[in-house]
Amino acid sequence: MRTPVFYSVVAGAIVLGFAGCVTAFILLGDSWFQLIVAAVLGILFTQVAFLAHEAAHRQIFASGPANDRLGLLIGNGIVGMSRSWWASKHTRHHANPNRVDKDPDIEIDTISFLDVDAAKARGVQRWITQRQGYLFFPLLAFEGINLYVLAFRHLFSRGEVKGRWGEIALLALRHALFIAPIFIFLPVGLAFAFFGVSVAVFGIYMGASFAPNHKGMPIIEPGAKLDFFSKQVRTSRNVSGGWWATWLMGGLNYQIEHHLFPNMPRPHLSKARAIVREQCATLDVPYVETTLFQSYGIVIAYLNRVGLAARDPFDCPLTSPTRQLNVE
Repeated sequence: MRTPVFYSVVAGAIVLGFAGCVTAFILLGDSWFQLIVAAVLGILFTQVAFLAHEAAHRQIFASGPANDRLGLLIGNGIVGMSRSWWASKHTRHHANPNRVDKDPDIEIDTISFLDVDAAKARGVQRWITQRQGYLFFPLLAFEGINLYVLAFRHLFSRGEVKGRWGEIALLALRHALFIAPIFIFLPVGLAFAFFGVSVAVFGIYMGASFAPNHKGMPIIEPGAKLDFFSKQVRTSRNVSGGWWATWLMGGLNYQIEHHLFPNMPRPHLSKARAIVREQCATLDVPYVETTLFQSYGIVIAYLNRVGLAARDPFDCPLTSPTRQLNVE
C-alpha cells in the first residue's frame, strides 16, 4: 500500500529546506557563515538521495514508470548521481548481499572489505588499508566527489546506457545550477570552501547511512547456497531508534525488512519488523539490531581486522577476519 501523504510531507520539508538555503545564501553574501548553508545543503542532498533510492525501488508511486521518472529527475537533476549506474549496482547488491564476486558493495575501492583484497594492497593503498577502520569516516568526505565522477564515467563509457544523453543533460544542468552561483556570487576561496563543505557533508552523511547496513555482517562464499530469507537476514543489520532513526537514515535503519520487501514504503517497515523478528525466532535465523553508534564501532573494528591482511602480504591471518557462510 502506497503512502502518498507521507512522501508529500517529506518532499515538502525538503523543498522548504532548499528554499531556506537559497534565502540564507542571498542574505549572507560574502560571509564565512555561508559554510553553514553549505553543510545544510549536503544534508538536503542526502535526504533527496534517500527518496531517489525509494523511487528506484518503486516505493513511492504505484506506477513503475512514474517512479522511474522521479528517480531520474531527483537522482540526476538534484543529487548529481547517475540513475542507471545506481540502479545496476544496487540491483546486483540486493540479489546477492555480501556474496563474494557478486555484491559490488564489497568490491575493493579505496577500502578493502575482504582480507584477500587487503593482502593485495601496495604502496599508499597498503598504508590506507592498514588503518582503514580509523580512516573510514574521514575518507567518506571524498565520497560525494567520487559519486559525481562515477556518474560521468558510467555515462561516457562505451557500454550501452539507456537514456544516456538525457542523464548527461540533467547532470550538466544540476551542476551548472549548483556550482555557477557559488563562484559568481562568492569570492573564489569562499566558493571553493562552500563547494567542499557541501560535498563532504553529503559524502559523510551518505556513507554513514549506508555503512551500518551490511559491513561487518557475515560474508557469503561464492559456492554457498542459502534460501532467500536466510541470505537477506543474515547479511543485514538493523539500527534501533524508531522514528528518529527512520528520518535520519531514510528508512535504511530497517535494512532487514527493506531487503526482504524492497518495494515496501518507508512507513510500513517498522510494522513489518515484528513479523520478521517472529519468523526469525521460529526459523532460528539470527536477527541483528544495534544502536547507530554500536554499528559504527562494529564497522570500524571489522575494517581494521580486514586491514590486518595488508600488514604482511605474505602472511595472511590464520583466521579470516570475516564470518563466512559456507552453507550448502
